Amino acid sequence: MKPKLFLITPPFTQLNTPYPATAYIKGFLNTKNIESVQADLGIEVILKLFSKEGLRPLAPKGGIEQCSDNAKRIFALWDEYIKTIDSVIAFLQGKNPTLALQICQEDFLPEASRFAQLEELDWAFGTMGTQDKAKHLATLYLEDISDFIVECVDENFGFSRYAERLGRSANSFDELYGALQQEPTYIDQILLSILKDRIETIQPTLFLISVPFPGNLYSAFRSAQWVKKHYPNIKIAMGGGFPNTELRSLSDARVFEFFDYITLDDGELPIELLCSHVASSPPSEGLGEAKRTFLLEDGKVVYKNNSTKPDYKQSQVGTPDYSDLLLDKYISVIEIVNPMHRLWSDGRWNKLTMAHGCYWGKCTFCDISLDYIKVYEPVAASLLCDRMEEMIAQTGETGFHYVDEAAPPALMRALALEILRRKLAVTWWTNIRFEKSFTQDLCLLLKASGCIAVSGGLEVASDRLLKLIDKGVTVEQVAKVTRNFTEAGVMVHAYLMYGYPTQTVQETVDSLEMVRQLFEAGVLQSGFWHQFAMTAHSPVGMFPEQFGAVKETEAIGTFANNDINFIDSTGIDHDKFSFGLKKSLFNFMHGICFDYELQDWFDFKIPKTKIGADFIFDALQESPLTPEGGTKTMSGFNIKPTAKIVWLGGKPTIETFSKSKKGNSWAMMSLTFHDKKESFTIQTNKSEGEWLIEMLQKISVSNIPPSGARGLSFQDIKADFELQLEDFELFWYSKPVNTLREFGLLVL
Repeated sequence: MKPKLFLITPPFTQLNTPYPATAYIKGFLNTKNIESVQADLGIEVILKLFSKEGLRPLAPKGGIEQCSDNAKRIFALWDEYIKTIDSVIAFLQGKNPTLALQICQEDFLPEASRFAQLEELDWAFGTMGTQDKAKHLATLYLEDISDFIVECVDENFGFSRYAERLGRSANSFDELYGALQQEPTYIDQILLSILKDRIETIQPTLFLISVPFPGNLYSAFRSAQWVKKHYPNIKIAMGGGFPNTELRSLSDARVFEFFDYITLDDGELPIELLCSHVASSPPSEGLGEAKRTFLLEDGKVVYKNNSTKPDYKQSQVGTPDYSDLLLDKYISVIEIVNPMHRLWSDGRWNKLTMAHGCYWGKCTFCDISLDYIKVYEPVAASLLCDRMEEMIAQTGETGFHYVDEAAPPALMRALALEILRRKLAVTWWTNIRFEKSFTQDLCLLLKASGCIAVSGGLEVASDRLLKLIDKGVTVEQVAKVTRNFTEAGVMVHAYLMYGYPTQTVQETVDSLEMVRQLFEAGVLQSGFWHQFAMTAHSPVGMFPEQFGAVKETEAIGTFANNDINFIDSTGIDHDKFSFGLKKSLFNFMHGICFDYELQDWFDFKIPKTKIGADFIFDALQESPLTPEGGTKTMSGFNIKPTAKIVWLGGKPTIETFSKSKKGNSWAMMSLTFHDKKESFTIQTNKSEGEWLIEMLQKISVSNIPPSGARGLSFQDIKADFELQLEDFELFWYSKPVNTLREFGLLVL
């Protein structure tokens, strides 16, 4: 029997774009000619709930009298919400743009407590266009409805999560198991009605549920429970980020009342083996060959990893396939006026990965012992571009989010060159480490290829703690790299951390001062503070005593085991810093309050910072980084001989003329170049000009060899020049070449 697979992402992840796990797996299954259908049940449930049909039956449990004044106001205006909901959703799907004019009048949408923040955000609307302002107002409107649902209908609801509390740090399965014995909620009923239609239509032999986050777990079990009850012959498997990190020591047999299999880490080979098992006729009783798979045998949870087949290489897994997903139905929202958060929640992004795992793989707070980070394998730039072109043809979208742990700088360079060589007009962004490799010229190249933003971990802005974390960067280096990206026109978002073991109050204050200075210098555009969480698979979680921490309990639960409660040897209550850090950052992101004393952000006494007021400013005055990590003079001396030279500009128009002095005359050449914004002219003697025209053609980005082939290096160009002419250094550091360096002659 040929298997047929149904892959789902259960509610809820994102509203604006599908989570990519099922698209990745479907792309792989295509390479094996295994039939599959995928669905993002999160967006489908949201669209059914947030519709006239979905809102009409909603009524408070236990009566409106028990609700807050805000909920009473919303319920009193319920007819207005029902009247406007379909047109607002269509607007957020990009199908009803003229509604923006009505929404911005601020008398079209009913307003409840979420709109109270508008007075504080009035200044922000000055920089927002009509469409953006309307998106923001429509988002507040949806959040008002969400507040009502949470308070009066289903306390577990959330736009990007559902019953997340039941999945987070659930060492025991008891609470989740108990919730699954209750009658389905209203939202469950919507989910199960959609699932029923899909199962009846598709009639799969294998039902795969991807669970990326704790907020997807409850719905995953609800879905599996329904299928087990009504279609017991369908085999059900769970995979994804949540089981990969949380369920590695699973032992509770009750889980397998819902699922037949739970797979860990890369899903391609485990799923292929499950397909072979399900397709066998008649299916064998037990699971023969398996890869990283939990199942129940003789009433006990068994982990099977007896297959000798190696996992598939990244070059073999195929192109992510977004077919079946309702790509035109996703809704773009603007929750807060933050440029980077907007990328996450506004617009449709095709998701791709440059490299499996992390090329650094040392950060002590990260789960570096797990294969999804530990096993590093990059994808060739040419194959990445092939996949981009395939996905553009399929989805019609030219925006790409590279969802890497940290994209390798050398591969980013190769990808950018390949994008430019193929003349692809794309937009992309990714996560990075703030490496010294990100020179001014590399950042300009990335920008030219369509890179609009990078996010990276500054973590604790303290050199002592960055060393303890083994981040491999310093605050000074981060400042220079963020400057290089910012000056190239690439937005920079920093992940910030507080509460790392042994972090002192002084270090928290100094870290905030570093962040303040980075925003004041204009080299950071966005950031977010996260409180440190200890996880079981990180060096800190495995060897806490080495980091000045003590586990509160050694007990291992029978269900989820990842987050670890710990005691910091400093005894500091890091929680109390949360509000002040986040409030200050919100203001810094909007270019205000840099002159406030740090004490003003906290309602308890803090020490004065020990960071000099001009620390970041002074760091940025130093010579820029070279590709080798050293420094260079103003004109760019100390270029590595093997550095690749690339010209981003076009062909010049040429004029020749003569120049005379003291009875001598010589031929000159005037070269006029046109870039997208302006034109500029350089002058050289005729022989140098002729050589330059020929060389610019050779190193033009449109003429560079395909990815993997060697382009011309600085040494090659020098040697070529000296075959015909003299004094290459004199020519390279001359005014004409310096002008070209300003307009796209890059040293990489």
